[in-house]
Amino acid sequence: MTHRNSVTFEPDGRTVSVRPGTTLLEASRRAGVSIRTRCGGVAGCLMCKVHIEDDQAGRLRPPTPAETRKLGHLLSEGMRLSCQARTSGDVTVTVPEDPLKAAIRKKLAEQQEDDWWS
Repeated sequence: MTHRNSVTFEPDGRTVSVRPGTTLLEASRRAGVSIRTRCGGVAGCLMCKVHIEDDQAGRLRPPTPAETRKLGHLLSEGMRLSCQARTSGDVTVTVPEDPLKAAIRKKLAEQQEDDWWS
């Protein structure tokens, strides 16, 4: 029987079982969780950043040289590139809200507030 790692994506709460060494980006696709990327997974665009809590950091393989070069101090804040971070245990990943979705959500909230005051 092959060992598997479970990856849970927040805030969606979706969990997928993957082989050890699977990138978080590959796992997200299998789980149906959208993580933006433009570079095809070569640590070029920095769009696929995700957050890992400190107590979960050891459940991923160490950062690649490309990831270390691209993220710098953000690594110490728990950020990882999902195209580079590979599983080595069960892990929970927080996917930041897509900037476009955040802007739309904010605009809709402002519009609802304006409508309420009218």
